[in-house]
Amino acid sequence: MASVNETIVREFFESLGFLVNQPRKYQVMARAKQAVEEVDFVVFNPQGSAGGLPEFEVWGAPELRQIARAVVGVRGWHSERFSPAKLDLEKDLFRLAENSVIQKAHRQLGPGPVAKILCLPDLPPAGPMRTQSLAILKAGGIDGVVLFRPMLLELIRSVDAQKNYERSDLLQMLRILKAHDLLKDAQLDLFRMKKKRKAASRQGDDPALRRNATGAKPEAEPAGPLPEDSPESSEL
Repeated sequence: MASVNETIVREFFESLGFLVNQPRKYQVMARAKQAVEEVDFVVFNPQGSAGGLPEFEVWGAPELRQIARAVVGVRGWHSERFSPAKLDLEKDLFRLAENSVIQKAHRQLGPGPVAKILCLPDLPPAGPMRTQSLAILKAGGIDGVVLFRPMLLELIRSVDAQKNYERSDLLQMLRILKAHDLLKDAQLDLFRMKKKRKAASRQGDDPALRRNATGAKPEAEPAGPLPEDSPESSEL
């Protein structure tokens, strides 16, 4: 049975129009993996470009749709980010780019450029560490990185809550969660965030709303001069 991480990756590539093959159906036990055994999927996109590959970066659906052939490695350790220190320890990640892997991919996919793609849980946030991590991956021969969060967001977006996905446990689960309003499309979340920002902006412009939001009591307006014919003025 495929792992959940591999199922997510497979469904994601299939949703983009790729034909997905899993060359290794067995688990490697009691010995080190060979380089070709580091490949989790071999994918082919009939609509992909036969030209060069997109510029190295964290790839999303638009970049992947340009690719015709690729070998994919999946690393689903969701408890940590792949920092430069982590990448220095995980040298096996870069065996995906060895010549023996590409030669076998050519025998299966035919001639043409083959992208080496790593699917990772996350990278360090924007900054020097993220830049360094990407530089290490590129120097190791990796052509592109795909993160799990964009993959899951794309699958959530593509799932129709009115359809019954009996042939995919993952899509069926996403569909059920979506049907019960436990999952929301990223576009809907973005729309709600914009509405909240507008409401906060209006509140900031209205002194009364701003006082109510802070819990402060509204100040009493200063009393004007008393009319001459009022009882209070006559007493004075």
